[in-house]
Amino acid sequence: MDYFTQMFGKLKELKETTILILMAIVVISLFLAYTSKKKKTNTKILVYGGLCIAMSFVLSYIRLYRWPQGGSITPGSMLPMFIFAYIFGVKAGIIAGIAYGFLQFIQDPYVVHWAQVLLDYPIAFAAMGLAGLDRKHFPISVVLGGFGRFLAHFISGFIFFGVYAPEGMNPIWYSFTVNFLLIGVETAICLVISLIPQFKVAIDKLKSSAVA
Repeated sequence: MDYFTQMFGKLKELKETTILILMAIVVISLFLAYTSKKKKTNTKILVYGGLCIAMSFVLSYIRLYRWPQGGSITPGSMLPMFIFAYIFGVKAGIIAGIAYGFLQFIQDPYVVHWAQVLLDYPIAFAAMGLAGLDRKHFPISVVLGGFGRFLAHFISGFIFFGVYAPEGMNPIWYSFTVNFLLIGVETAICLVISLIPQFKVAIDKLKSSAVA
């Protein structure tokens, strides 16, 4: 019971500002979805983007495991962002990722240097948009997006957080290990979900509907 309390406990820390932003994103997305008579591509991008950002953000505050120095493993919180990039492409995925990164920063900022902020927030989350590089094979999209985010956190880790490495351990290896365990495991969770036949069929139908 204590584990489930800890898993969902982070949701209680959501700031009022963040909740209002999330509510506004969802309301605007739903408003656009139901009022747009012509389902133009730009409108669809805004609708899907807003809903995917909101879903990813909420899932990111359900923690399966939390690393003591920061970072956590969630139940596939990156998946909605991968789906969005897979459907609408790299450019849209990167823009949505940047917006998502700033939302994460507003809610839970961790600052040691301006370059670290850029790497760990807008750049890391924008890199998930690399999932849009392959729009035919969703599992490959997941790997590409996960690697993009891993790379940004990895660089930030050994430059700015190498001091946390155990004595005698190379900061680069420390950053690789920590981020591989966190981002790697989370990407693996998304990958496993993407390989479920029923899920794959649902994503392909969603893509066909969105780009029609």
